[in-house]
Amino acid sequence: MSDRITVEELAELMKKAAGVTVAPDELHKRSDSGFDTFGLDSLGLLGIVGELENRYGTPMPPDAEKSKSPRQFLELVNSALLAGA
Repeated sequence: MSDRITVEELAELMKKAAGVTVAPDELHKRSDSGFDTFGLDSLGLLGIVGELENRYGTPMPPDAEKSKSPRQFLELVNSALLAGA
């Protein structure tokens, strides 16, 4: 298991935890767009945070569930994972 979440993994998590299907290349190209432009709401993002906490056995940063864009989310989560590694 990697100590970093990739755009591809985030796209998988969006589908698994929130039922939102986004192609990884589209997510990468528009990583500064708001999650709402992809159809992901705050509850969906909370589901992704919960999934990551279960997967890694560590709490995610409190601001992760308030992230506005995929880039912001990945930066926060990956910083936390690297710090805990």
